[in-house]
Amino acid sequence: MTEQKKRYKAVIANQNYTIIGRESKEHMDMVTKLVNEQLVEIMQLSPQTDKEQASILLAINAISDQLKKQEQLLRLQRKVDELRVQAIKATELENRIKRIEAIESEARKVLDDTGRSEVEIHNHVEAQQILNEQRKRNIQEKTAHG
Repeated sequence: MTEQKKRYKAVIANQNYTIIGRESKEHMDMVTKLVNEQLVEIMQLSPQTDKEQASILLAINAISDQLKKQEQLLRLQRKVDELRVQAIKATELENRIKRIEAIESEARKVLDDTGRSEVEIHNHVEAQQILNEQRKRNIQEKTAHG
């Protein structure tokens, strides 16, 4: 649901303005306060500057700040995307590790069940070979008895 537009009365540099927007009164109060403060600051730093020139300088500063924030937001969004990809890769790696651990655990059980618990498993390839050998024996036994 979209918020209704509201009218906001603002006094900026002793001029009355009616601003129409969706922001809260608190937000607009803060904007008005900051605009007035920055206009005063610009005019104090450069006393020969009139209100119109100060307003243009303020607008330039505001747009410059906005562009910097948009660039920062884009960098952060790219970083979030990179982190999302890394998180997916990390999850995939965790799942691979769990599968490897399951293979190694199953191979240790086969070794224990066949009385070869002294055999050391150095990596998942060895574990897979032990399982393959056991499966091959199981198939041979079934075909011999079948």
